[in-house]
Amino acid sequence: MKILALDTSTEYCSVALWCEGEADLRELHVGQRHSELVLGMVDELLVRHRLGVKMLDGIAFGEGPGSFTGLRIACGVTQGLAFAAGIPVMGVSTLLAMAEAAQAQRVVCCLDARMHEIYHASYERTADGWKTVQAPGLCLPAAAPPLPGGTWFGCGSGFAAYREALLRRYEGQLSAVDGGIHPRAQEIARLAVPRFERGEGIDALDAAPFYIRDKVALKMHER
Repeated sequence: MKILALDTSTEYCSVALWCEGEADLRELHVGQRHSELVLGMVDELLVRHRLGVKMLDGIAFGEGPGSFTGLRIACGVTQGLAFAAGIPVMGVSTLLAMAEAAQAQRVVCCLDARMHEIYHASYERTADGWKTVQAPGLCLPAAAPPLPGGTWFGCGSGFAAYREALLRRYEGQLSAVDGGIHPRAQEIARLAVPRFERGEGIDALDAAPFYIRDKVALKMHER
């Protein structure tokens, strides 16, 4: 299959093209410049592989959680490209993409959600793929959901931002921690391929971000 994948959920902007069983990735640390750069990165990949959008089997995007603006950009770009080409799309969890990148059997993913909170989920790899142990949610680091027994690999910017609180919360349960792992289009593409093969792609007009949080800033009295 030929799958284009996008992620703009964090300060990174990444685009990947899955072709012949491998992902060709382009990634930049862009701050808030995703909208300026993402289409150029897409075009670069397509030209490199001599493909047009209509030649793709689908487009996948990091649906969230993550930056509200970033999630809207990825979803909007995906919808525009796919609608014009008449191809299906698919949202992939950014937290699951982090678990895929961790290359461990049991992974707890914590993404910095700002406002002293984290986006949290945990997953276990099985013979059939990833099993969701704890669904994506929003919480304080010190109140992160308890993990089932056994050892886990911790990953994501939540561990970088709130390392001490999370290490206390999961004392004795973490085999290792990598706060540098973030959602990337490469893993989003890899996770999307079998789902596209099963016919799970949806119409571009039905795509939507997955926010979790319903507001992005504290009011004055909440600060």
